[in-house]
Amino acid sequence: MKNKTNQITLTYLLISIFMAIICHKLFQNYTQNTNYQYYSFIKDLLFISLTGITYKFILSKNDNRNVAVFEKLKNTNDEIKESNEKYDIVAKATSDTIWDWKIQEDNLSWNKGIENVFGYKEDQVGTNSTWWFDKIHPEDSIKMSIKLYSFIEQKTEKWQDQYRFRCADNSYKYVLDRGFLLKDLDGKAIRMIGAIQDITKQKEEEQRLKLLETVITQSKDSIIITEANGSNATIPKIIYVNPAFTIMSGYNSEEIIGKTPNLFKGPNSDKQEYNKLINALKNKEECLIETISYKKSKEEYWVRFSMIPIYNSENELSHWISIQRDVSEKKKQEKEKEQLIRELTQNNKDLKQFSYITSHNLRAPLSNLTGLLNLIEDIPIEDQELKEILNGFNKSTHLLNETINDLVKVIIIKDNPSIQKEAVLLKEIFENVFNQLSFQIELHKPIIKLNFEKVSVLNTNKAYIESILLNLLTNAIKYKSENRKLKITVNANEIDDTVYLLFTDNGIGIDLERNREKVFGLYQRFHNYPDSKGFGLYLVKSQVETMGGTINIESEVNKGTTFTLTFKNKQ
Repeated sequence: MKNKTNQITLTYLLISIFMAIICHKLFQNYTQNTNYQYYSFIKDLLFISLTGITYKFILSKNDNRNVAVFEKLKNTNDEIKESNEKYDIVAKATSDTIWDWKIQEDNLSWNKGIENVFGYKEDQVGTNSTWWFDKIHPEDSIKMSIKLYSFIEQKTEKWQDQYRFRCADNSYKYVLDRGFLLKDLDGKAIRMIGAIQDITKQKEEEQRLKLLETVITQSKDSIIITEANGSNATIPKIIYVNPAFTIMSGYNSEEIIGKTPNLFKGPNSDKQEYNKLINALKNKEECLIETISYKKSKEEYWVRFSMIPIYNSENELSHWISIQRDVSEKKKQEKEKEQLIRELTQNNKDLKQFSYITSHNLRAPLSNLTGLLNLIEDIPIEDQELKEILNGFNKSTHLLNETINDLVKVIIIKDNPSIQKEAVLLKEIFENVFNQLSFQIELHKPIIKLNFEKVSVLNTNKAYIESILLNLLTNAIKYKSENRKLKITVNANEIDDTVYLLFTDNGIGIDLERNREKVFGLYQRFHNYPDSKGFGLYLVKSQVETMGGTINIESEVNKGTTFTLTFKNKQ
């Protein structure tokens, strides 16, 4: 700067002296006074020198002032540059989305976070507040706008808000937005800078914890949370109990927090179960026990008690959660059930013994009676009244004998739950059944269709399956309709390892709305036929179930009946 000042001063002096010499040369032509010219020239040089010095002084002052201004501007620019560099570094280092809003011009700019966090490309991002507000969830927009403009108008000191911000893929993220206001000399808001933080995970975690809290507080099971470790072979101290605990035990949370669940232990508590619990706590293992516990009123109750270890992110034991359920009623029902089973078992033994006595001890007297009645038939009886009495006695004896035989059949089936099975041809079984019912078939001439193309062999007990089909065919003939030709269809299908045998007739049918629960009952009759005993279907069901199968019936009055029998066809 000094060199430049000296140059300007020197240039000024040279030009001024040069101009003075020229002027004196020109003036010399008009005057002859040499002394006057000499003194005049000296005077001009002195003036030029003084003005040069003065000019240099003025220029030096201006130079000093310019240097100060330049240094100040340089320092200011350095500060701005440093501030911008720090801003850029912070913007790159943080995961937040930073925005800068010039309020008066409504000009809004965003950092790279708008793309990294929300997925918006540079050409998708708007440059005004309308674009920003348009991305806020409609349910949050009004509330957020009111709070923001209240802050801009300086009605509130601070501004931060949580809302949902729409991403480029139209999904929403929960965000926490904070803003800072810049004002002019008059205190008017001219600029606002803010940072948006993605808190979606925190929100989801809050909602999850809130849900868990609701589950715990609303649970009907008692829930206790304890410290991680106990001392002196005791259960750790309680730090939380839910409302169900108070209902179950009678203790309020204030009475129990800080204490150990050992206080629920009493004289009738199961010591083995308690030791099992202590060992599980030592080994940091989950445990489930059932024992007698005690309420605040010292009342006993059965409790199913579990202890579950909870580990933190560093895989260290942080707490134990205990879930307790009052199972007193269940225990009472179990005892009643055990007692009932014992009674039923004994009754079953007694009934079985009675059945044996009935079926075996009565057979000898019945045989004697039958023999005597056969002898009486060879004796001529003149007394007609006596003859009728003996005929009635003969019928009753034969009916009693048939009943005893039926009971014997049932006892044999019930006493043989595991029967011998073999592979039998369904076609052969039906041929045997037809031979036994040849007279009835010849008499009524039913149309019988057999379809065994899909299943020809059945792994079952030959005697039982023959008896089952004999009973079903007999019933179909017995309960045929008088208004149409009897048609009987038998189809066999197999799905996986299960054989489905469908036996269908177009007979008089059964009213299942009234009698479905009684169809397979012992001595249940649904038609007034003189030779109907109501034993056949009971016997069929017993035989089917003994072989591990099932039987179902579908029937409609005056339309017919279908029996569906299922058998496992495994060897």
